[in-house]
Amino acid sequence: MGRHSLPDDGTARGTRSRPAAARRRTVVVATLLVLAVAGGAAVAASGGLLSFGDSCQDSAVRLDLVASPDLAPAVRSVAERARRDKVTSDGSCIDVRVTARESYRVADALAAGQDPGFAVWIPDSALWVDRAKEGGDGVPVATAGHVALSPVALALVAPAAKTLGWPARTYTWAQLTTAVTRPDGPRLGAADPARSATALLALSSVARSTAEQGSDGATRAAALTRLLARRTSAGDAQVTGTLTRDGSGPTHTDPHRNQAVVLSEQAAFAYNAGRGPALGLDLFYPEDGAPQLDYPYTIVRQNRLSTDRSRAALRFLTLLGEPESRRALARGGFRAPGEPVAEELVRTAGGGSPQPYATSSAPAPSAKEIEDALGMWTVTVQSARLTTVVGASGSMAAPVPGSGGRSRMDVTKESLLRALAQFTPDDEIGLWEFATRLDGARDYRELVPTARLGDPVAGGRTQRDRLTAAFGALRPVPAGATGLYDTVLAAYEKATAGYRPGRFNALVVLTDGANEDPGSVSRGELLTRLRALADPARPLPMIAIAVGPDADEAAVKEIALATGGAGYQVSDPAEIQAVMLKAILTAGRATATG
Repeated sequence: MGRHSLPDDGTARGTRSRPAAARRRTVVVATLLVLAVAGGAAVAASGGLLSFGDSCQDSAVRLDLVASPDLAPAVRSVAERARRDKVTSDGSCIDVRVTARESYRVADALAAGQDPGFAVWIPDSALWVDRAKEGGDGVPVATAGHVALSPVALALVAPAAKTLGWPARTYTWAQLTTAVTRPDGPRLGAADPARSATALLALSSVARSTAEQGSDGATRAAALTRLLARRTSAGDAQVTGTLTRDGSGPTHTDPHRNQAVVLSEQAAFAYNAGRGPALGLDLFYPEDGAPQLDYPYTIVRQNRLSTDRSRAALRFLTLLGEPESRRALARGGFRAPGEPVAEELVRTAGGGSPQPYATSSAPAPSAKEIEDALGMWTVTVQSARLTTVVGASGSMAAPVPGSGGRSRMDVTKESLLRALAQFTPDDEIGLWEFATRLDGARDYRELVPTARLGDPVAGGRTQRDRLTAAFGALRPVPAGATGLYDTVLAAYEKATAGYRPGRFNALVVLTDGANEDPGSVSRGELLTRLRALADPARPLPMIAIAVGPDADEAAVKEIALATGGAGYQVSDPAEIQAVMLKAILTAGRATATG
């Protein structure tokens, strides 16, 4: 997922400057202006960036806009006012038609290259714009500005909030994690982070905060992830429906309802409106920073828009920033970028002093933090069954530049052990190694059969202990070459025979060389047989990682694609763990929606 940035929110003391990363994000306004000028008409700035006539021309400019469901009502009200007041762009009325659609669905459709049917998209977070850009083959999108802001916080029913000291006591994300994961802590729920920017930003913030607390940070973040995985809603719209109906605190007897949920401030505002303090939610704003939903105004297929529609798109963006429009957004519970926080909005949402609702703004999670959080979520929520196949040819003894003399195998083992730590006792993992003539005439050998990491094995150990020892014992075979094709075929045949429904099944292959066994199946025959084995009803993608400059990247990618998987290239074996988690996330998302 690409790098992104969320803008700073305003503070009660005035407007805060945007960080450099946020300034880089809004770069397409100039491009839109170029498009407008290219139409040959003069552009005047009078109350906006474009010229406006006193009356409409014969026909209006139609602009289809898709918005996040929480924002859509406020945007629709602005669009209706624009039609009613005959707001124009270069003398033509603008007719903006607003459709509500979940941001993750739009992002996935755009990433897949599907015809969007709309010119402007306002998701709830720049995360989705980044997802839409993944792979580089989707529909082009570019952000022109930001419409609204809403910080992400932890909302609790009032009695439960009081037990945690609200509003006087403040917490970091790490401290909140400790409080809600205690056996007597409030029952916590959230939306699925794969579908909710609110939940994903919170999960990333928890991981960052706990990592700063010491060596057990990853354990605490994983504990929260496991807890959330048991109480996850399909999407943002369903989260508040899981709360206790009568505002009861920790003594409430219904174990299926939550007392705490991860919410945006706007969602808490919408929930509390009309309920009153006794039945409303209270918000904890983490003192180490609340990430924000930033509602990017995104132009879709900008280069295909007519000049009139380009102008209309920019005119509507300026209209959304005008005072009356901002008041409409505030009535919906949204903050305005670059403006002080409205105290009444915060009070309705459940905030109160000394909670740091006005000054606590978290730096945007990095691309790696987002990928790590999603990877952790994927392997926690959907138990995995993975067979890991590691090349052990003599070239694995080659030193890795800049590693202090460590070999490719040494760095690979370290990366694999870090990846292993991300999996739960319910995940199933096995290990093969391969090199030419490793086991008689065969190029491969199964070292550890695929089984649950928590299962006991001989000697009072577990499958995890057994795998840890096996990873540590991997050694390059001095005279061994890369017997890739026969190994892949044998491992895929066994993995498909052992397919486990209800799990994310995959074959992970790591190789640092091209196939060097002249007696093996040909690449063409291998591809034919893999395609015959692959069954869309029982998806088992291959995640193939080409390690180092000697690996055959093209072959790796073609072989993986035959199974519905994907191939990756890494120059440094230390990158294996990150690539594995990203690949598992991508493949898991594809199999879940395919």
